[in-house]
Amino acid sequence: MKRLLLFAMMCVSISFTYAQKKFDKVSKVTSSEIRWWGYKVVKAEASSHSGTVKLKSGKFNFDKTVLVDGEFIIDMRSIMAGDVSEEDQIKLTNELKSTNFFEVKKFPIAKFHLTKIIPLANSEYNSTVYGDITIKGVRKTISFPANVYVTQFTVVVESAKFSLNRRDFKVFYQSSLKDYFIKNEMDFQFRVSTEKLDNENRVPAKKK
Repeated sequence: MKRLLLFAMMCVSISFTYAQKKFDKVSKVTSSEIRWWGYKVVKAEASSHSGTVKLKSGKFNFDKTVLVDGEFIIDMRSIMAGDVSEEDQIKLTNELKSTNFFEVKKFPIAKFHLTKIIPLANSEYNSTVYGDITIKGVRKTISFPANVYVTQFTVVVESAKFSLNRRDFKVFYQSSLKDYFIKNEMDFQFRVSTEKLDNENRVPAKKK
């Protein structure tokens, strides 16, 4: 029994040491911008709406000087339409927050866990970013092109515009014909950084 207890304590100690080593440096996001686009199909033409949503918190975890991963919390209560009149803005924003779409009272936050960055050559963007996104309690693994710059503990990530299928996250009208007039794809684009960085000093992220 004593040997079993000693072994368990050693495992806990090793795990704790590993966790401490993995996250021995945390760099917090201090600047961010997230934009979204949704598309409404009317007959043969499609119209679009766009807006913003705010990042509640974000951080990048380092092992020494190596970027390990990133964790981001999105405040879904801050989602807002921004390309319509004031009256329509209020109406559309309330609709987005309702049970028909993001149901922000029940799911006030979304999460993105950045798990991997793979450098790209000869491309408009220098990297492919991989991670897990959770919206309305549903988690999906996604990837998208981005420009990623890392200088010691300073990180900048500027994504390309990428699409998510809203139905994968249960973002749709329940039993309503209105849903057939909305494209399933919603586009997103974001920029996060730990601090402002001159373009001349930016260094692409290295492959882990």
